[in-house]
Amino acid sequence: MRLESMQNPLVALHGMLTVLLLSGVLSGCNGAPSPSTSAPPPAAHSDEHDHGHEHAHASEGPHHGELIELGNEDYHAEMVHGDAGEITVYILDSAAKNPVPIEATEITINLSHAGEAEQFALTAAPQDSDPAGQSSRFTLQDEHLAKDLDDHDTTAKLVLTIAGQQFNGKIEHDHDHADHDHDHPEK
Repeated sequence: MRLESMQNPLVALHGMLTVLLLSGVLSGCNGAPSPSTSAPPPAAHSDEHDHGHEHAHASEGPHHGELIELGNEDYHAEMVHGDAGEITVYILDSAAKNPVPIEATEITINLSHAGEAEQFALTAAPQDSDPAGQSSRFTLQDEHLAKDLDDHDTTAKLVLTIAGQQFNGKIEHDHDHADHDHDHPEK
């Protein structure tokens, strides 16, 4: 019995020494926290973004339209509602600033509203700077689509192919109606 009672304090002492040793190694042996434990490494990418640096998300595109993320911010699309139901989608780079011409002749909006699924094709309308056979702008004149895209009960996504890779981008309804040009009756 006497041997067992002596081993338990040794085991406890060994455990405490291990904890102290590890805490010294983790704190850089000088009591100050190591840089790796005080902040995530700069190369780490998470869903939380620092909106104070160049990678900050733009709230709207260069044409003042709604941005749609494509991939893991590989590209963006900008959707602009025009007069009389005109929908224009611009394909943009990862910073949502510069046009990205693609070889597609059309892109698709898949929409679900009031229990019905619909599909709309926007046709290529190349900008002057787009190379021959490519387009960074796609358009469709459809008042039904424009109305449904403004309805918060609608779910919609943009589907297109860029450089052989298919992208699906969720069309959000997070815009503030106070910033829109919709005519609302005064109360």
